[in-house]
Amino acid sequence: MKKKLYITAITVMGVIGLGHAQAQNPECMTNLSIYTEHVKVKNYDAAYTPWKMVYENCPTLNWANILYGERILKDKVAKSTGAAKTASINELLELYDNRIKYFASKTSPAETVIDKVLLKYDEKMTTNEEVYSELDKAFKDDNTHYKNPKALYLYFSSLVDLHNEGKREVEEVFERYDAITEKIEAENDMLTGAIAKLLPKEDAGTLSKKEASQLRSYNSYSESYGKIAESIDSKLGALANCENLIPLYNKSFEEKKGDITWVKRAVGRMYSKECTEDPLFKKLFEAQLAMEPSASAYMYGGALKNNAGDTKGAIADFNKALELETDSKKKSNIAYRIATSYRRSSKSTARSYAQKAIDANPANGKAYLLIASLYASSANECGNTPFEKRAVYWKAAEMARQAGRVDPAVSGSAAQAAKSYDAKAPSKTDIFNSGMAGKTVNFSCWVGGSVKVPSL
Repeated sequence: MKKKLYITAITVMGVIGLGHAQAQNPECMTNLSIYTEHVKVKNYDAAYTPWKMVYENCPTLNWANILYGERILKDKVAKSTGAAKTASINELLELYDNRIKYFASKTSPAETVIDKVLLKYDEKMTTNEEVYSELDKAFKDDNTHYKNPKALYLYFSSLVDLHNEGKREVEEVFERYDAITEKIEAENDMLTGAIAKLLPKEDAGTLSKKEASQLRSYNSYSESYGKIAESIDSKLGALANCENLIPLYNKSFEEKKGDITWVKRAVGRMYSKECTEDPLFKKLFEAQLAMEPSASAYMYGGALKNNAGDTKGAIADFNKALELETDSKKKSNIAYRIATSYRRSSKSTARSYAQKAIDANPANGKAYLLIASLYASSANECGNTPFEKRAVYWKAAEMARQAGRVDPAVSGSAAQAAKSYDAKAPSKTDIFNSGMAGKTVNFSCWVGGSVKVPSL
């Protein structure tokens, strides 16, 4: 995102921003103008020689030396082979080092490491061990600036590969999984928060050009984080199931039971993977409750009571969890997790908590998707005629589309769900034959509300 903003700020002399350029070799100024003109029309071959002259003789003259230099060298890497390609790759690696050397305020250590690792990875010049080691250090040393979605996935993927090769323990895989997914969630929370502020303006048609551009950028990044999160979950695969989690956490419990971070992550994963009936879940819950009687602890207590058939006690604990949590996004996540625990036993209760999740955080796309799936699963419960029963799929599709709109991170699964629901709803032929075009179907079942039949 940062790079895109810089690109729009750089043009030829006068607009290029040379106010702070040193009074250096006059040839640098001339060649700066020449290569920027070539880059503007993507004539990178012609841009290379004048760029090289400025880069080597006046490296701090202008940020364009780095920004445009990267484009020029990437083009050379793509077009060359053999020794020439290797030379261009090494030149680009050096440019990344010089970027932070000469323009430290415009980049970061994490960005430098990430760009170098990704380049070497794409060009098959590195190993899983090197990839993981370098990205692990960057993630831990400069977490704030570690935002690249591809680098987040590669960080985790290389670790899983190392585990599969017998070079890393499964405990490290889970520990890094938690840290990486928490990072993705934090970054996406910031994006969806910004999106939420712009959506009303989009609906009203009052977005400025700048805001429209920002909204597109936020949506794109959020969608990328969503895809990466799905890929990370897929990469983790069967490692994260009850059969693996229970013996792993049992093995480490005595050593780790005083580590609140470990306990919270362990109990949280067992809850999300529905391993709540194992005695270990109760031990983990009690350990967390003793150290930190937080909102999430009451949520887990509610799960235990629910398992024991104490529905009233479970609801009381769940509501206590929501009452205790003051952070709106955390409250939303708790309400969503409670909703998922009821999706099979009580659809109306599940929707109630999913709606609380949306009330706390309108950008919680997962809550919208859950409600959509609850509606879709109730098609045979609503309406008196086949047409009315299938009409509930339109209501489900509406909720699914809203999920993707407020949270682009789930846009892929939201679009797929909406398409599936629309396909199950009455067809145009059904609408014509029923005479219901443009009319309203009311639902008397637990779903309630209504939906307008599309006009023909």
